[in-house]
Amino acid sequence: MPGQTPLRIAVAQTNPTVGDFAGNLRIAEQAFRDAERLQAQLLVFPELSLCGYYPGDLLNDAAFIREAERALAELAELSRRFPGISVIAGLPQTRSGPGKPLHNSLLALANGQVLAAYHKQLLPTYNIFDERRHFEPGPATAASIEVAGYKVGLMICEDGWNDAANDYPVNPYQALAAIGPDLVVSINASPSNIGKRDQRHRIIAGAARRHRLPILYVNQVGGQDSIVFDGASFGVNADGTLAFELPAFEAAVEPVEFSAGVFHGFGSGQPLPEPEFVVRHILMGLRDYARRCGFQQVVVGSSGGIDSALTIALAAEALGPDNVIAVTMPSEYSSAGSVTDSQLLCDALGVRLLTHPIREQVAAFKVQFQASFATPLAGLPLENLQARIRGTVLMAYSNRFGALVLTTGNKSEISVGYCTLYGDTNGGLGLIGDLYKTEVYRLADYLNRRAGRPLIPESILIKEPSAELAFDQKDTDSLPPYPVLDEILKLLIEGDLLAEAEYRRACDFVSDYRRAAEGEAVFQRIGRMVTRNEYKRRQAPPIIRVRSRAFGAGRQMPIAAKY
Repeated sequence: MPGQTPLRIAVAQTNPTVGDFAGNLRIAEQAFRDAERLQAQLLVFPELSLCGYYPGDLLNDAAFIREAERALAELAELSRRFPGISVIAGLPQTRSGPGKPLHNSLLALANGQVLAAYHKQLLPTYNIFDERRHFEPGPATAASIEVAGYKVGLMICEDGWNDAANDYPVNPYQALAAIGPDLVVSINASPSNIGKRDQRHRIIAGAARRHRLPILYVNQVGGQDSIVFDGASFGVNADGTLAFELPAFEAAVEPVEFSAGVFHGFGSGQPLPEPEFVVRHILMGLRDYARRCGFQQVVVGSSGGIDSALTIALAAEALGPDNVIAVTMPSEYSSAGSVTDSQLLCDALGVRLLTHPIREQVAAFKVQFQASFATPLAGLPLENLQARIRGTVLMAYSNRFGALVLTTGNKSEISVGYCTLYGDTNGGLGLIGDLYKTEVYRLADYLNRRAGRPLIPESILIKEPSAELAFDQKDTDSLPPYPVLDEILKLLIEGDLLAEAEYRRACDFVSDYRRAAEGEAVFQRIGRMVTRNEYKRRQAPPIIRVRSRAFGAGRQMPIAAKY
């Protein structure tokens, strides 16, 4: 009878690579060995674990689907080699009939045989998701398997997020509750962002309470393009209490026992403080992006300002200081601190700093421009030229030495177009592009406190922000102070996707600000700046998504529009 002998489960919080079927199978094989060592009877992988999440239009490639089918055959063989261990894994499966040719599927296997197949019913098409582009919803029915006398219900990610029936006409919990499983296993590829852990716990625990269903939530970990998955797999009992949680941002195969209707794990996890969460999130995003794209080193333009300083510090922690190259590129408008502060920073971090002045290139370009177009190069075109020459230098270094260029723009600047196409927007990845400027300062201060020494020099932290593309230039010449700008941008870009407390603060602040002199005019001007700079963001490199709505796939706005 269930509850007399515990069911021992190995939770495989894995980090698969999209399209690397051989590598993902090696991960699976090691997980089987770990499960055997742990004496587990059930091994659970995340959503689409055999092919990685999310394959995008690779799902339209017939060869990719054939590879997925071969991987399933090898997974079945693995289950035959490890008798006594039932396995649950995710993969795309072909289907017939009208509609899309694939399901996002969960298969349960044991001893080389398929025990059950379940197809995801709710396919998200919001924010960064576009699953309906490739998959057909599964039937509105429940599926289960029996393992060691326990009835285990099956579920995939989004299926567990609609218990209030606000987003889809189907609530998979109802069919599950009707078949009365002892517990539910949900496999997931749930992206990480600030506040996501609490949101998951609230939604899953609420559903567990309402339906009296213990739920095991197994989540992917790792960075994939601009998205980071934090893992943090967990179990909630039927009363909604958190029974256990795996560490965030770590691949792991860990045991948990289930008996008498409750999980017995190794204690509930503790949330990371927000600054540490952001640091680990970005570190994992960079490490996996560099590893999967074949880069060992990165190169960053060092201006002596806060954005490049934070980017260099994060890169040094992620990849090691020996794998980070900083380049300072002073012009006639650069302050002395542009070079000296860059040197202080790199000395503190152990990063190599190279110098490539751009004065001569700028002067030569001005002469030729005058000769060719019979007009002097001055003002904004000259400012942008300097940024573009710097971007060209970094890309030339990347081409010659094979280092990945990291762009250094923050979310505030990217929002209002305070960046130069083919200049400081050059690069393969942005680490801080989803952090507002005020958050950049807070994170830099946190890194210093965390290290117990000034990794980022005080002279950089107190310096007034400036692009240094003209004499005595300051960001506030054309922008409101960042504490004002950032609250406006939060409402314009993220709105009610913000955490409730942050949303209320932004609403109250902006409401008061708009009633003040010139406040409404500034608010409207910032809105216009955000709108008309969409074309720049469309051409920018991917940025690591940290917040609830990031630029890129999570915010799809037209360029040529009048609104």
